[in-house]
This record gives sequence, C-alpha cells and structure tokens, in this order.
Amino acid sequence: MAEQVLAAVRTAPGRTELREFPVPDIPDDGALLKVEVAGICGTDVKMYGKPPFPDPVIMGHENVGVIAKAGRTFTERKGLAEGDRVFVEHYVGCYRCEWCHQGEYRHCEATDWRTNPDARRYGYTSADHPYHLWGGFAQYLYLPWNSVTHRVPDGVSAELAGLVTPLSNGIEWALVTAGVGYASTVLIQGPGQQGLSQVVACKQAGASLIIVTGTTRDAARLALARELGADHVIDVTQQDALARVMDLTGGRGVDVVLDCTAGAGTAPVLLGIDALKRREGTIVVQGELAAFPDFPMKKLTEKSIALRSARGHSYRSCELALDQLASGRFPLEKLSTHSFPLAEADRAIRTVGGETGEDAVHVSLLPWAAA
Repeated sequence: MAEQVLAAVRTAPGRTELREFPVPDIPDDGALLKVEVAGICGTDVKMYGKPPFPDPVIMGHENVGVIAKAGRTFTERKGLAEGDRVFVEHYVGCYRCEWCHQGEYRHCEATDWRTNPDARRYGYTSADHPYHLWGGFAQYLYLPWNSVTHRVPDGVSAELAGLVTPLSNGIEWALVTAGVGYASTVLIQGPGQQGLSQVVACKQAGASLIIVTGTTRDAARLALARELGADHVIDVTQQDALARVMDLTGGRGVDVVLDCTAGAGTAPVLLGIDALKRREGTIVVQGELAAFPDFPMKKLTEKSIALRSARGHSYRSCELALDQLASGRFPLEKLSTHSFPLAEADRAIRTVGGETGEDAVHVSLLPWAAA
C-alpha cells in the first residue's frame, strides 16, 4: 500500500483541489476501505456550491469499496475480512443514544451536521479531523468501529452497488415512510435517480398504478420510468397533469404522492395535494423549500392528508436495495449514466447539477480510474 492517499478536496465553495494525505494508522477496531465508486447526487451539488460548514472537506457519501486493511476487533465485530466488498452508509452514529438503540442512527446527534459541528458523517466531515479520510472522493476511506457497512452480494459490481443509496432511499420513502403496498396507486413526481428508484420500489411492493411526471427535457428518463415499471408517464409541460391523474384514476385520485422534484418550487406540492384521494392520502416531500407562503393547510386537513418528510434510509432498506440489485429483476444498470476519474470531481458534480448540458441520472466518481 502506498504511503500517501490522493483525494479531491473541496477547499472553498465550488472549488476542488487534489491533495495527498498520509495513510492513517488503523486502530484494532478500525479499517481502511479502498474506494471503488463514490456516487454523486443532488445533495452534493448543493453542498459544493454553498457549503454549510467549513472546508476542507473530502466529499462523497455514497461509497463502495474493498476492505484493504482491518484490525482484528473490526473484522470480528463486523463479520468482514480484508478483500470483502462493502457498501458504507454515510451515517456514523454513537451507538449509545436512544435513536441508535432503535436502529435509527440516521437521527443520532453524533452524525447530524445540522446541529452538531463535531459530527461525523461521510462526505460532510472536515478533513482536518483525525484520520482525515472522511469522504469517498479519495482513494481510501477510514472506517471506525461505528461505521455502518453492508457486504455487497457476489455478482454485484462496484458500480452497480453504487446505486444503493438512491435505491435504498426509494425503498425507505415509498415503502416505509409512505406505506406503499399491494394495490396502492402512486404518483411519483420527478424522474431523477430518486424518482426512478421509487418506481422500482413501488413496482416490487405490488402497486397497481404507478404514474410518473416530468418535463419535455425528461423524455429519456420518462421512457426509462416505463421500462422500470411505471404504468403511465406525464409531461407536465404538455399536459394538464392533474386532469390526467384524475382520468387515470377514474376521478378518485391516488393513494400516495412521492415528490422528488427537489428545488422545483411549490407547484409539485400543490399538484400532489390535489391529486391525492379524498380521504387519508399520504404525500412525502423533501426539505428543499425554506418557506411556503399560503400553504393550503385547510385543504390538507379537510382531506385528512398525511404530510411526511423524506429523510435518509435505514439499515433494512440498504439490505433490500442490495438484494434488489442482486436479483437482476430490473435493468437498474441503466440508471448509472456517467463516470469520472478523481481528477474530474469538479466536472462530475457540475454534470449532476446540469451545468454541462448532459442528461445525467446517476454519476459515479472512480478514484482509481485513469484521468
């Protein structure tokens, strides 16, 4: 193993530099992951342009790789061995608090950067902290005893395993948060990686009707949504989306709305509220709207709508995502559209953000690929 680790480091808003870090000394209960794939999503785009915490930071929170070096206590505790391929969740909980004991480590204060300036979370933690390698935009990643790891099934490639985060989010938000199940009718707004992942989750759960909305520029994604199991797609720039949903449901409306249009304003939420059935529907939203003037609370309460928030994923959802990838039932490899070497981390992030004009669904950074 080399004595230095190459990493793409965010040094200022919208700026990345390649830097070298010493290979850290691994404690008996720690390990070092050779990063094969670091996925990039819309959250990375926001964090890159307007970091909410000080730099330098090695970004990358959707990480897959091979255990390169591990202490004896780490391997015994995790049931892993050097050479195993694993997916690493970005949460690093304390395993002492109530949330961690419930298995809800995503809510643990020790990993919540919003409220804890000393939090540990991959892709968010300062590279100045001990061990330095707290993000996947690097050749190696440090794994402490409280990292959350999942063994990747045989036959699932590293790049395919890089889809676990969006797929597990889709499973968590659709099946757990919204309760989609057999015979559910669902409206999924936005055919990005999250929306397409939710198509798969809803189809697998037995939903009887899956409708996906997008715009004209999403034509290829809407076609992929059909291929993954959507029953109908709607171009909201060409059709009256609400009228079409009501037509497809016989005027009843859908049981569940999954809003994956992060940053698209209030219109999708308003459409979702109107598209839900008369009583006891559920809408799941992401926290992109800082404010919502004139929110239709009266309509929400009169229809007895449950408003739920999308927040990360659970251990079980990650395991289900890996099982889904291993099954080969859906052509999920089509979600992985772009890959870049470490030296092009800046371009990779900007591609996800739409700055390059390329239609990217899921983008992977490959730290060991030739530039």
